[in-house]
Order: sequence, then structure tokens, then C-alpha cells
Amino acid sequence: MAKSVHAAIGEHPIHCLMCDNDTFRKREVKLNSTGTELFDLAWANESATGLICQSCGYVHLFVNRDLRFNRARG
Repeated sequence: MAKSVHAAIGEHPIHCLMCDNDTFRKREVKLNSTGTELFDLAWANESATGLICQSCGYVHLFVNRDLRFNRARG
């Protein structure tokens, strides 16, 4: 299972929009588009960082490369 992380952009910690939790699982998410799928070019799709709330499961997507992560204790 993926490690829990705390995330921030600059000095701003990220909290879940649904439940205000501050621990997430992190994973890369492909942002597929119909055109690239149609022409079998899925490899060219952009990707985002997905933060999945450890409490409620809400998925937050970020394309900001300035995200910082700290391992959550526990």
C-alpha cells in the first residue's frame, strides 16, 4: 500500500475539500483526451498528480509541479 503523505504548494498546506483531512496517497494520473486515444497516441497525454484523501477517498488533481510532499507519520 502507498505511503501516506502531507502535501503543500509553497507555504500552503493542502487539505481535502470534502472532509478537511490532511493525509493523502499520491499517484500519477494520465489526463487522456479523445484525440490521442483515437489515434493510439495515449503515451503523449499530459499527466497530473493525484492526491487521494486517506479519510474519504476524494481525488484531487494537480498539474502544478511545485507540490511538496512530506511523509505522514503513523
